[in-house]
Amino acid sequence: MTEIFDNIRKLYRFYLPQNELKEFIEFISESSAEDTFRQVANNPFTVRMFPSWTPTCYINLGEPYQLTVGANVYQIQKQTDVLILRNTIVERHNLPTDHIVTVKFFPGGLEAILGINQVQFSDQVVPLETILPSTLIQRVKQSTDFDERINLLESFLLSRLNGRNKPDHYRTIVSNTIGTFGKNGMELHTGQLADRLFLTSKTINRYFHRVIGTPPKQYLSTMRTRAALSNYVAHKDHFSPYDYGYYDMSHFYKDVVKFTGKKLSAGRR
Repeated sequence: MTEIFDNIRKLYRFYLPQNELKEFIEFISESSAEDTFRQVANNPFTVRMFPSWTPTCYINLGEPYQLTVGANVYQIQKQTDVLILRNTIVERHNLPTDHIVTVKFFPGGLEAILGINQVQFSDQVVPLETILPSTLIQRVKQSTDFDERINLLESFLLSRLNGRNKPDHYRTIVSNTIGTFGKNGMELHTGQLADRLFLTSKTINRYFHRVIGTPPKQYLSTMRTRAALSNYVAHKDHFSPYDYGYYDMSHFYKDVVKFTGKKLSAGRR
């Protein structure tokens, strides 16, 4: 299964924070045994995900699986829990008994809540106990249902967020830049965004490297391609590349190949 081209979310249950965490955490999810069986039966399966620069925690409640991050392959054991940055293409090779809890942060969210800068995790698979307390991880593993796991994780993350009262100037500027890009048809370049925010291009570049770990041009291009490709897959007959700042369909196709490594016609293969 391939992200965007296939609805990989149909394998999971999702919780979207509705409190202060919603600015920093995209979702908490847990794989569903029933939905996984409905999709893959008793067959091993692979989930392929594209870059997003979103720190993502995987708490393993099931069997071992294989994780491919860029060119490197990792064997994740039954009792192993990890964090990855997702700055490159990632594949999880799973058994039908896959059972995993995922916490996906927005870019900069890990630092806003836990004071841990995500840039250091590029191209790595990091033991989760270096990020979250091992006691919390074990309590999540021992919980009996998804709601209890959500309560444990959310309570901990809220307590850490509320204990960090100092505003994060770097993350605020990056967040405002991303918001301005999205509100203006995803077509403004870094210089234009800098003008809108009364900053310099050099400042925005430095802040993106500091908070996310990549220049604004690369991150915003990824953001645009993700949004446009998702809309194309869902509404192909009504899709317009101009809604996403593309010059024409050829411009959009080139970005898809650059982002996914495949031609649009090969996306489902």
